[in-house]
Amino acid sequence: MLLVLFMAPLSAASDDLRDLLQNRVDRGKAVGMVAGVVDAGGRNVIGCGRIAKDGAEAPGGNTVFEIGSVTKVFTSLLLADMVERGEVRLDTPVAELLPKSVKVPSRNGRQITLLDLSMQSSGLPRIPGNLRPADFMNPYADYTADKLYAFLSGFTLARDPGEKYEYSNLGAGLLGHALALKAGITYEQLVHRRILEPLGMTSTSVTLSEDQKKRLAAGYSATLRPMKNWDFDALAGCGALRSTVNDMLRFLAANLELTDSPLRPAMRRMRSIRKPTGASDLDIAMAWHIFTKFDHDVVWHNGGTIGYHSFVGFDPAAKKGVVILCNSFYAIEDIGMHTLDSRYPAAMLQ
Repeated sequence: MLLVLFMAPLSAASDDLRDLLQNRVDRGKAVGMVAGVVDAGGRNVIGCGRIAKDGAEAPGGNTVFEIGSVTKVFTSLLLADMVERGEVRLDTPVAELLPKSVKVPSRNGRQITLLDLSMQSSGLPRIPGNLRPADFMNPYADYTADKLYAFLSGFTLARDPGEKYEYSNLGAGLLGHALALKAGITYEQLVHRRILEPLGMTSTSVTLSEDQKKRLAAGYSATLRPMKNWDFDALAGCGALRSTVNDMLRFLAANLELTDSPLRPAMRRMRSIRKPTGASDLDIAMAWHIFTKFDHDVVWHNGGTIGYHSFVGFDPAAKKGVVILCNSFYAIEDIGMHTLDSRYPAAMLQ
């Protein structure tokens, strides 16, 4: 079943995107997928497949998906906004925002700063060594602040903070936790007040309302087995958000400055700092990754939980953004990059 919703005329590029989505659904890579494109001419939303295997409803712009690590962009935007407000500095050691009893590791006199956490260069591992979930299908649900503090207090850094890019869910989660402590509210409350409410993102949250639960796409593995939804405690800043294509298009429009936003200075700040990752043509900004190929930049982040995959990206020069949400753990980055620039390949599956 195919559903197409649009607010601007569909172009050949939109037809190409629709064909790619339908191909992945037809080949059993996803149960349902929704993509949205925004540029100066308007917005297109295209949905393919179904919200659930046992249902007939097609996904659309208001269908809710877990967006996983795309949450990290929101966490770093909180940091940039708090810097703009004078509440913290980029070089503030994260230890200053945590309880004094926590011994945050340092090396050679170099402390882990808030910027290190945002730039994925803290020296902390991808996941904490004491992550031993009661339910491996929902691994972050019972990872509490006490467990986080215990890990930090006993961990030894193998390299200096800021020395090297090394992707870390732990680092991004720690950043969100520390900023929430600074603000004196929960991470979810902080995201709502500082980002979601100003941008009118009414269908994005950590905790789903009853209405959002009705619009939630069921999650599936890469082989389309039903999967549990993920919950987060202390590390919410690394992957706890759920959202819709329509809300993410609002977010992209603000980043592209197609719409006005009080977060414009913070969004600009996020992209003003960048370092090489060590991978070809790939830099890291504050949370955002930046591909530089074909003589221009593509700013992006992806996300994956056990039952969902997401891609959000934009081309600042072309003023074009793309979001793709999928209710299976299947990589969709090629479709996102291809939609932003057709020179990035995205093959039709046979």
